[in-house]
Amino acid sequence: MRPELLAIVTAAAWGIGGYFEKKGLHAGGFAPSVGATLRTAVALVVLAIASGPQLRQILVAPPGAALSIVLGGGVAAGALGILCFYAALKAAPLSLVLPIAFTSPLFGALTAILLGGEPLSWRTAIGMTLTVAGIMVLTTR
Repeated sequence: MRPELLAIVTAAAWGIGGYFEKKGLHAGGFAPSVGATLRTAVALVVLAIASGPQLRQILVAPPGAALSIVLGGGVAAGALGILCFYAALKAAPLSLVLPIAFTSPLFGALTAILLGGEPLSWRTAIGMTLTVAGIMVLTTR
């Protein structure tokens, strides 16, 4: 599948999922941390099944590779990001939370430029500017 199509499916899954996550948080009266834990537990099971025998790769990978995923994906995105996302979902309208929360590409691009040595092209700069402008339009009350 083309990467662009995978990215669109990702966006749709995260956007639609956010609706149901917010609905579940309020319907169940769950604390944000409980909702985040439930989401993560289900994701762990599904991902473990999808990974199957490939999980052995963890044993032979360089330690730095796994550490990057653990810190970036597990701690920053998986724990801190999800906990904050669920707290925001519980406290504010979805139409406010999702546009702000999904400025993640902006932060990813900045990190890639500042830490990863990726070049800052005029297209990237314009895209980042339009992202910020779009979020301002969507969230300014």
